[in-house]
Amino acid sequence: MRLGLIGLGRIGAFHATNLAGLDVVSSLVVADAAPGVAAALAARTGAQAVDTPDAVLAAGVDGVVVAAATDAHPELLLAAVAAGIPVFCEKPVARHPADAVEVLRRVSEHDVSVQIGYNRRFDAGIVAAREAVTSGALGRVHTLRSTTLDPAPPPPAYVASSGGIFRDCSVHDFDVLRFVTGREVVEVYATGSAHGDPVFAENGDVDTSAAVLTFDDGAIAVVSNTRYNPRGYDVRLELHGTLDSVAAGLDARLPLRSLERGETFPAGVPHQSFMDRFADAYRAELRAFTEVVAGTRPSPCTVADALEAGWIAEACTLSLAEHRPVRIEEVRPPAAG
Repeated sequence: MRLGLIGLGRIGAFHATNLAGLDVVSSLVVADAAPGVAAALAARTGAQAVDTPDAVLAAGVDGVVVAAATDAHPELLLAAVAAGIPVFCEKPVARHPADAVEVLRRVSEHDVSVQIGYNRRFDAGIVAAREAVTSGALGRVHTLRSTTLDPAPPPPAYVASSGGIFRDCSVHDFDVLRFVTGREVVEVYATGSAHGDPVFAENGDVDTSAAVLTFDDGAIAVVSNTRYNPRGYDVRLELHGTLDSVAAGLDARLPLRSLERGETFPAGVPHQSFMDRFADAYRAELRAFTEVVAGTRPSPCTVADALEAGWIAEACTLSLAEHRPVRIEEVRPPAAG
């Protein structure tokens, strides 16, 4: 299988390494907007470097991975679809929800598979949590807790363009909660604070947040996020039901220190980034995309899925600004799906 890769920044270069390691990928064609980046990566991985995204699409690729800057996602994704090439695109689909709705509309006009990059759907613990829900082992799930705690803030320029903590960070939690439960969020209440770097407040953002989500079956989820968790990168998911309770992310590298007398768990070196916490999930995600390209499985995360997580982020952003509960229907246009 011959694949293209557009965008070779931190996550793009990481994807290149993972793609090169997949036995089903026979060749890789890469491009980046920065001069010399594609050639340098090609020299390290054996990929073919080309100058433009159009050149990638014209290189006889069976599928293409888009890891470019967010603002380029809609154009690149739609160009691949128009060319009849299955595409994997990192989240978000677009910076603004209205643009994502338009992408969904235009994608629906073609019979071309699109997979959006929510890698946590491929984490072994989270997959097992979903199976515990769908099998009925938990009974009725009534309480969920999802946590994403970053060890340090991103660069100021990133904060300024991120769209805020709910759109950039919490949206991963929102997607996982929909994925695991198979339910839809109907209402949110969000709060947050900014006591760290002034860049957050200057951009109307917070560095620590919490959101309470109510699902259509009455289940309640609490989502907790921060940019300041110096012990490490902490991502966990808890599900509590009428028959059992389970958790994902409670491994030896959990960045948490127990104060219970005689307790040694967790004893491993704490996770320090999303790349080491989800290394296996990223590989599984791209392997799944090769199956999508081969036509042996449907997209495991569609544009519509990504848009639903995005509406939750929009509702939380509004809730934070107006200090009130927000129904999802307030932010989702009637025809947006």
